[in-house]
Formats: sequence, C-alpha cells, structure tokens
Amino acid sequence: MNALLVIGNSELMTERQRWLDSLAQERRLSGKTVEAYERDSRQFLTFLTGHLAGPAKLSDIHALRPGDLRGFLAARRRDGAGARTLGRGLAGLRSFLRHLEKKGLANAAGASAVRSPKQPKSLPKPLSDRDALTVVTTEAQLADEPWIATRNATVLTLLYGCGLRISEALDLTPGDFDGTPTALRINGKGGKTRIVPLIAPAIDAVRAYVKLCPYSLAADEPLFRGARGGKLQPAIIQRDMQKLRGALGLPDTATPHALRHSFATHLLAGGGDLRTIQELLGHASLSTTQVYTGVDSARLLEIYDRAHPRA
Repeated sequence: MNALLVIGNSELMTERQRWLDSLAQERRLSGKTVEAYERDSRQFLTFLTGHLAGPAKLSDIHALRPGDLRGFLAARRRDGAGARTLGRGLAGLRSFLRHLEKKGLANAAGASAVRSPKQPKSLPKPLSDRDALTVVTTEAQLADEPWIATRNATVLTLLYGCGLRISEALDLTPGDFDGTPTALRINGKGGKTRIVPLIAPAIDAVRAYVKLCPYSLAADEPLFRGARGGKLQPAIIQRDMQKLRGALGLPDTATPHALRHSFATHLLAGGGDLRTIQELLGHASLSTTQVYTGVDSARLLEIYDRAHPRA
C-alpha cells in the first residue's frame, strides 16, 4: 500500500500535493522550505492517524479544533522538537488549511486560534573584522594544493565581501566575471534575483583562482571545482572552515554562513542603512535584516562594559 494512504485518503493527499506544488511554483518558496512543509504536514497527518484511529479524510480536516492542533504540537515537543521547528510546522499547517479553505474544504479559523510557540531570542554570530579578514586569505588555508587553498579563500571572500550564501557562491560561473564586472546578478533564495556590488578584492581572488585551477572552465559551467573537477559541494567548504576554526582558535559559530552575517554586521557598523543591507542580502522582509541592529547594539554594550570606568 502507498505510504501516503496510511496517513490520509487519496482525495486529501491530492489536495496536499496541489498545495505543495503551489508553494514551489506560484509562491516560489525555496526547495528546502517546501521540503520542510512536506515533512511537517506528513507528520501532522501521521499524528491524526493515531489520534483518529485511522487515516485522515477531508471531513476530518474540516472538523479540526484548536485542541487537535495543540495536541500535535505537544506530541512534537515530547519528541524533542524546539520552538523554531514547532513554529515553522504551525505556519505550514496554517498555509495548508488556507489552501483547503479557499476551495471550501476546510476551516482555517482553528489554526489561527492557536498561538505560535514563543521563539527564543538569538542573534547572528558574526566574526570580528580581524578574524573575517584572516579566514579569507590564501595563507590561512590548510589545503596542500595551492589551487585548492586559493579556491577556498576565494569562496570565503565572496561570502564575506559580497554577502553571498554558500550555495549562491558555488552557483557562479566564469561568465559572471567576463570583462570588467562591477556587480553580480545573484539568483537567491525563493528564486529572487538581486544585484550585488563586486569589490576589487573579490575580483582579484577569482582571477587568482582561475589562473591556478587545473581544469578547463567554460563560461556557462560551475566556476568552483572539486578536486576531481566536478562542481564544488558546500560540505567541502564547511569541512575546511571547521579545520580553520581549530587552527586559528575561532569559536564553533565561525561557519561559512557567519561570513555573510559578518558582511551585514560590519556594513551596519560602518554606517550602512538597513534598506540597502536588506537589498544586498536578498531578504524579502526588512524585519529579517533588523536582527543585525541587535548584533551591533550587543557589540557596543560589550565594548562599553569592557572599557568604561563606571561599567
């Protein structure tokens, strides 16, 4: 028997798939977000199978009460899910129920009545200016092959110098650097396109890497290559950054993505405005970018506590 039929009848499963397809095609959510919503909704329907003593039907979804949703969240919490996971799961279920409500197949009011779990306050963990500049140098890299050390430094330079996500950097092609480019067109999260200024150190790093790379780099093929010539995978850079942390005595929070946090935090500290930083990072909402104001405030308070005589 199809595994999906164990958690819901075919009509419900068809509507669920239509909802997931709409998230990817119409709302253009990222693949990872759609995957997470698929998993969350599957877990919910699995919960209902036990809750109702049988596979869920559309009529069961229509009759959902806030208590049913709270029961699901409580069960997930007992399984070890944290507040962020629970909040994302509830957001996905609300989206699914709204999809069904538009077709007259469910009532989304019950989900709206359930309060999202309180999210823990956490701030991005950027590197200091000095540490960020250290990790993007070729001399700091631990690879035996000079071209690999230069490759790693170049990727990290793009993360810090342009605020790229690691996936965005590894999707670049040699054609993106043809001529004398002053900016990069980045296809980011959720299919959103943004323009990112290309600073001189990043251009110099790319040229140094291309000169040393032993593989032919066609204009429309991946720029960054693995040791065997295939497209470089994020895990390689993440693993090498882990080694770099140990060698330089950096904290566990010093990850490749922390360089993107450093890009935003250091721009803000240097007088950059939030709207501009939002555009450079490709954030859909300004509230996402505003978290960096907390990082800057925390840094200022730390300096005050360390330096002021009355602190």
